[in-house]
Amino acid sequence: MRERLVSQNARRTREFEAFVAGAAGRLLHTATLLTAEAPADNPRARRLLTLALAHTYAGWDRLRGEDPYDHARQHLAGRYARGAWHQYGGLGRARPHPDSPLAVLGPQERLILVLMLYEGVAEQQTAALLGLPVERVRTICDRATATLLHPPRGPAPAVVRARAATP
Repeated sequence: MRERLVSQNARRTREFEAFVAGAAGRLLHTATLLTAEAPADNPRARRLLTLALAHTYAGWDRLRGEDPYDHARQHLAGRYARGAWHQYGGLGRARPHPDSPLAVLGPQERLILVLMLYEGVAEQQTAALLGLPVERVRTICDRATATLLHPPRGPAPAVVRARAATP
């Protein structure tokens, strides 16, 4: 009995390690895009990844045919959304790294854009994951895409007026 349990645990560990070897890089990139941190300096993204992988490992035996990547991604996105809401009092006050390509977007816009465009999650699944209507998800994604394609301009330069020459 004990040998069987040890064998099952070893198999479970090998399967999970193989999953992590194949999926951790992409999940870390997804988390880095969500947090809008610099790729070389991304402690929040690494924490999100660690928590998502720990949650996936804890439920590994209960996945039963489910895609572990999808499970980890859902947990990562949900944790990011809750963290952004609680840390900043809403999904609009995060302070992204200025060098991030998604820094001009708010957290909710980043979340929806990353899920739909980078991860390829359908509108309906994204809406269900976030508890939003499909139309709202579509609108936010369209707005975020437009913002990235046509970033807001900085302030207009000050107009310097020439002084009238005195005779």
